[in-house]
Amino acid sequence: MARKPENDWKDRLGVVYSTSNEYSYDYDNDAAAETLSNSAQKLIVTLDKKQRGGKQVTLVSGFVGQEEDLKALGKMLKTKCGVGGSAKAGEIIIQGDFRTRVKGLLKKEGYKVR
Repeated sequence: MARKPENDWKDRLGVVYSTSNEYSYDYDNDAAAETLSNSAQKLIVTLDKKQRGGKQVTLVSGFVGQEEDLKALGKMLKTKCGVGGSAKAGEIIIQGDFRTRVKGLLKKEGYKVR
C-alpha cells in the first residue's frame, strides 16, 4: 500500500494556519467496519421504483460490514435470481421484483430479514 505524502494539503482543508513549529496534522485512519455475523445482520428487503424510470428493483438495505462482503452477498443474490444489479454504499440492488426469492435466500444463509 502506498504511503501518504507528508505534506498532502487536500487532507488538511479544515486547518487554516498553525504557528507551532512542531505541529503535525493527524490523518484520520478510519478502520474498516467489521462485518457482523449472518445472524447479527438485520436486513430489510423492499421493492423500489423511485428515480428508476418506472422500473422495479428489489432493494436490500441494512448491511453492516466491509464493502467486499457486501459485494460477495450481492453477487450470490444476483446469480441465484439470474438477473443483474449492483452492491454499493450498504445496499444491494437486484433488478426486478424478487422480494420473496431474496428473502428465502437470505433466511437460508442465516440472515434476519424483515
